[in-house]
Amino acid sequence: MIHVTSFQFNSFQENTYILHTDNNNAIIIDPGCYLSQEEKELENFIENNNLNPLAILNTHAHLDHVLGNQFCAKRYNIPIYLHKEDYKTLKIVESYAHVYGFEAYKPAPEPEFELKNGDFLKFEDIELKVFHTPGHCPGHVVFYNELNNFVINGDVLFQGSFGRVDLPGGDLETLKKSIFETMFKLPEETIVYCGHGPETTIGREKQFNYIHQF
Repeated sequence: MIHVTSFQFNSFQENTYILHTDNNNAIIIDPGCYLSQEEKELENFIENNNLNPLAILNTHAHLDHVLGNQFCAKRYNIPIYLHKEDYKTLKIVESYAHVYGFEAYKPAPEPEFELKNGDFLKFEDIELKVFHTPGHCPGHVVFYNELNNFVINGDVLFQGSFGRVDLPGGDLETLKKSIFETMFKLPEETIVYCGHGPETTIGREKQFNYIHQF
């Protein structure tokens, strides 16, 4: 079984996720830890549960989702996975981080592996299917686990809402296509772990999400 543990980090209240199993394998998704106490919180959880981190997966490369990339990559000597369309998004973070108050931003290492739509990732007993879901940004992806009935969906869907499209590379029609043709094709009971805010389900969002107003 895959357990999903979330942490709320940085001033954007971003959700960082650790997927971990009974065999102590773990994946870190969207590490947003910036302050030293946030890094310590993540580190303590991993140590206290005797976890073995195997990789860092980024749903996308906006600032709030990659603040902890360097810390996690160096601390655990693990690779970063990102969709190629968001390499540029990652690269420019350093140029604007200070504008949002992150003067001590540590530039993220170059991704070692490129995520592609339809990829099937296997890290020991953690298995994830990758879907490319652009619209919030060009290289956005989600990570789906059918057996455990969840999707780590970054900033595509939120409870009752959806990711903003007014940032560089954002586009409403593209995001709508990702939501209606990819996300809403998942089983309705699928748990949606969001990049901000509480979790939800595909069924709930198919019925109530504000995207239907556009």
